[in-house]
Amino acid sequence: MGTHKFELLFTQDKIARRIKEIGKQLSQDYADKDPILVGVLKGSIIFLADLIRNISIPIELEFISASSYNGSLEAETNVTMAGGPKGSIKGRHILLIEGIVDSGQTIQAIIDHLKLQEPASIEVVTLLDKPSCRKMDVDIKYKGFDAGENFVIGFGLDAAQKYRNLPFIGKVIK
Repeated sequence: MGTHKFELLFTQDKIARRIKEIGKQLSQDYADKDPILVGVLKGSIIFLADLIRNISIPIELEFISASSYNGSLEAETNVTMAGGPKGSIKGRHILLIEGIVDSGQTIQAIIDHLKLQEPASIEVVTLLDKPSCRKMDVDIKYKGFDAGENFVIGFGLDAAQKYRNLPFIGKVIK
């Protein structure tokens, strides 16, 4: 895969404003719940870094690696997963931080995996949502923007591992 052409979808300023709003909401909703934020690598990393700076309550931070793309522009049915919380999450409130939720397969696989450890709750926090692309019904409580059916890059999201460093979100033009 070479370079990809893209159009601007969400500016850096617009993203920053929305992340601030989500951080404030999480701080209110989880003020007395001692949440564990679990970042889904690699796509959530920029969103997660900005989000935790906008959360005003104590948090714990963990990471899990999961993907259903494996270098392609189309989601596959197999989800590969590694890592996750090191200690017990039994009875804890888990916030899964994702860069984008599209088919729902990856996030649902992670939820199913974590539910085996009996947390008090699991909620999904995503910067981008693509509900029209769902193959699985996934409840997303906190979301930044609807990305439509666009394949997006930037702000941690990639095309064949490239473009994660863009400070905005663009839609790939095929």
